[in-house]
Amino acid sequence: MCGICGEFRFDGNTPELSRLSKMMESLARRGPDDSGHFIQGAIGLGHRRLSVIDLSARAHQPMVDEGLALVFNGTIYNYRDLRRELLALGHNFRSESDTEVILKSYAEWGEDCVSHLHGMFAFAIWDRQQLFLARDRLGIKPLYFSRTQHCLRFASTIPALLAAGEVDTRIDPIALHHHLTLHAVVPAPRTVLQGVRKVAPGTSLTVQAKACTPRRYWQLQACRPQTPLSESQWIEAIHASLRAAVDSHLHVADVPVGVLLSGGLDSSLLVGLLAENENVENLLTFSIGFEDTPEERGSEFEFSDQVVARYQTHHHRYTIPNEQVLTRLPEAIAAMSEPMVGQDAVAFYLLAEQVSQRVKVVQSGQGADEVFGGYFWYPLMQAAQGSDLVRFKKYYFDRSHEEFLKTVHPDYQGEDYTSQTVAELLAQEGAETFLDKVLRMDVTTLIVDDPVKRVDNMTMAWGLEARVPFLDHGLVELAASMPPDLKLKENGKYPLKAIARDLLPAAVIDRPKGYFPVPALKYVRGPFLKFMCDVLNSDACRQRQLFQEDYIDNLLTTPEQYMTPLQGSKLWHLALLEMWLQTHVD
Repeated sequence: MCGICGEFRFDGNTPELSRLSKMMESLARRGPDDSGHFIQGAIGLGHRRLSVIDLSARAHQPMVDEGLALVFNGTIYNYRDLRRELLALGHNFRSESDTEVILKSYAEWGEDCVSHLHGMFAFAIWDRQQLFLARDRLGIKPLYFSRTQHCLRFASTIPALLAAGEVDTRIDPIALHHHLTLHAVVPAPRTVLQGVRKVAPGTSLTVQAKACTPRRYWQLQACRPQTPLSESQWIEAIHASLRAAVDSHLHVADVPVGVLLSGGLDSSLLVGLLAENENVENLLTFSIGFEDTPEERGSEFEFSDQVVARYQTHHHRYTIPNEQVLTRLPEAIAAMSEPMVGQDAVAFYLLAEQVSQRVKVVQSGQGADEVFGGYFWYPLMQAAQGSDLVRFKKYYFDRSHEEFLKTVHPDYQGEDYTSQTVAELLAQEGAETFLDKVLRMDVTTLIVDDPVKRVDNMTMAWGLEARVPFLDHGLVELAASMPPDLKLKENGKYPLKAIARDLLPAAVIDRPKGYFPVPALKYVRGPFLKFMCDVLNSDACRQRQLFQEDYIDNLLTTPEQYMTPLQGSKLWHLALLEMWLQTHVD
């Protein structure tokens, strides 16, 4: 797990080390163990390393071999198998790293190397006169780029690109519509800044001179298999696939691997699955909680404690007072590559700070709800009437297009872009039923720019690698072929609940769906209300003229009357976006 960056010049000049160094400095927290750069002709590559596999200097990046140069962020879980295959094909290795396996895979298979890689990755390969960029199938690892008439720059984060300069930081009106209506999700290739784009999940980008050619190398199909399976066969297949994913995410590392144990079914099941094949008494587990509010508890310790008691893991539990949440908010926002409204972003940031002092790698339960239908809105959408778009937007959009027009300044008003995008995603071929379409969109688009992005940003801010076994692409493909009604049994995630019966206490399995709660960012009052008031009434906000002042005033007057269908604070959404712009752009 690392931070990568680079510059490809189109004008005959050589990239400047000073600009490359600024990007690398911005990425330093993603890779605190080592740094390196490579400049030759039109290309400059930069790298910050978090040493997880092959801790020796032989795995140093940028890695250069036979005319190729590589910078890589992520983990390839099948790298040992690929290494053996490549050795048989005549390739020689000087390291034991997964980095070198990518380089040799490209040398052997060219741009098709991505189809051989099983893992989470974002990488760039300089191949003499062209640049090859690639991102993993589920978009677990980020990859941003900006273009001018003179060059293309890429990096793991937007702040790294901004550090290099020459970025058009005007607000993208289409991305703004997505951000404010789709729970801060801005589907690739857009970002909220006009001058920054991102490589889409499951996509590679080949850059030659000024020509950028994208290629979609993976698409998720949500159709039934030719040979029907019984319920027990489905459960058995999911169990085997999930166990394999959890096992690979544990053992592909030369450092200890812990588990972020929230107390929910997903992270608890990770511990239970590890216990099937491992002695987990020495397994490090970590939980975090916050102060309660009258409406909501701030922790799930009563459930995580039951899992710890059952398996006797080496557990660490942290409680964060609201005062510290507010004090540390600016830090968490500074760590956001894009504005993220999920209230658990600050939770992951504060948890990762503590966890990184003990391990470099953790497993996390992100993706299970989207892959296995765990959210409350799926059955509501299923039962609703109307077009696919109507059924989806009623339970998911943060605000209607009409409310969006009341929210933003007229300069940013336009068409109902989010409805157009979602309708196109739902209409893509390769999904049998309405719920198949929704779950596929969730897994391949919505989750990428919401919880998955938050986890990457907040953990990597402390040099901590987060692995997400539920988003192993083999498991995702298998689950997508399962009948959706089977997933929705027992209020959702039925396959996981069935697997967990022999592994976890019933109270953990049958409890109502929980979330990573930070109630103070949901029920905004007291010092949190003052903080958001100060941000939205600041001179910078007023001068930016992004939001309509009367809408801001309404939110500040009665914030708890302005909640989204997913029970998020609309006031927090606006304040977060403005604070992010003040932090990274102004």
